[in-house]
Amino acid sequence: MMKDSNNRDVKVTDSPTEPAGNLRDISVKAWSQKLLVALLCVASFYGGWKSYESNMANQCFASGGQIVEGEKTLLCELS
Repeated sequence: MMKDSNNRDVKVTDSPTEPAGNLRDISVKAWSQKLLVALLCVASFYGGWKSYESNMANQCFASGGQIVEGEKTLLCELS
């Protein structure tokens, strides 16, 4: 045990191997959180895109049209 400036006992817990292990744990946790956020952003974007597509299709059907699939687009053909 060591003494602090007020002559109280202070337990020394810093060993040379502990900080590196803690930093590695923090780094892995930070990267896993970043990866989770990125995955949630991608899932949210995809869900929003599909919702928009569905709403456009419903509006087309409500107007009496039908969906015609293009190469990369969906077209509403009114009859």
